[in-house]
Amino acid sequence: MSSAPQLRTLHRPLVWFAASMVVLALVSAGGLLLDDRILVGAPIWAKPFKFSVSFIAYALSLAWMLSLLPGGSRARRVGWWAGTVLTAASLLEMALITLQVVRGKQSHFNQATPFDAALFQTMGMTVVVLWLAALVIAVLLLRARILDRATAWAVRLSSLIALAGASIGFVMVPPTPDQLAQDDPAIVGAHSVGVPDGGPGMPLTGWSTTGGDLRIAHFFGMHALQLIPLLLLALSALAPRFARLADAQIRLRLTLVASAAYAAAFLLLTWQALRGQPLLSPDAPTLTAAATVTILTAAATALSLRTRHLELAA
Repeated sequence: MSSAPQLRTLHRPLVWFAASMVVLALVSAGGLLLDDRILVGAPIWAKPFKFSVSFIAYALSLAWMLSLLPGGSRARRVGWWAGTVLTAASLLEMALITLQVVRGKQSHFNQATPFDAALFQTMGMTVVVLWLAALVIAVLLLRARILDRATAWAVRLSSLIALAGASIGFVMVPPTPDQLAQDDPAIVGAHSVGVPDGGPGMPLTGWSTTGGDLRIAHFFGMHALQLIPLLLLALSALAPRFARLADAQIRLRLTLVASAAYAAAFLLLTWQALRGQPLLSPDAPTLTAAATVTILTAAATALSLRTRHLELAA
């Protein structure tokens, strides 16, 4: 895997946005300690804290990926603008989330007043812009010729899985059956399936323990952007100790296997949530599917380590 880029090659707006999210994470952590308000079953500052930490990793990952585009090329210029648009949309979304926390109001799905509805509609537009900008970056990375093939495919596939993870947000927006039965619901949309939002949840994450929760697949999918490249980084770091990992072709194959397994796990988590099933209470079909993915991944990993010849166009 190629070495880390110099700071001057990173996308500066994304880096500065990540720095601002560090500040917001610290402020939110203080809010968790000093503000005892509860909103939708969770401490009111939990949402900006989780979002800011997630955005730190997301922004820095994209800043690095954009640095892999050829310098001075049209792709680099388009990628720079896409990254800047994504930064502006993300910054606006976080500003609106924080504003609602200060007001003591729910940010997502809130239609209680015209002002709350306008804020959520604006957030919806920022998410669409963010997703489209990320799509542009993913297409640029798919077309780019990156010298290290394992790095190229880690970046390409992780960006596509992250796009799929981000798209789960759109599944949360439609009204639930209970909301459809109401004449003028104050809340339209939900992240839980089969149970109301704000019920019993897991420690730290708050993910539902009584029903499905789309936030799990949303979180897991988006963070492919970090986890798959980090796996490749670990393989490269272990290469001096393990001769097989020193083979670039083997690292490429393992990257492809890991990406396929990650995508399968993402689909499994989405399927489980849509059936109203808690993460830690899987039924027989879910366990069977998980076991199948595990067995196939183990077999593909063993085959990747043994097979010496596999051709894949970069």
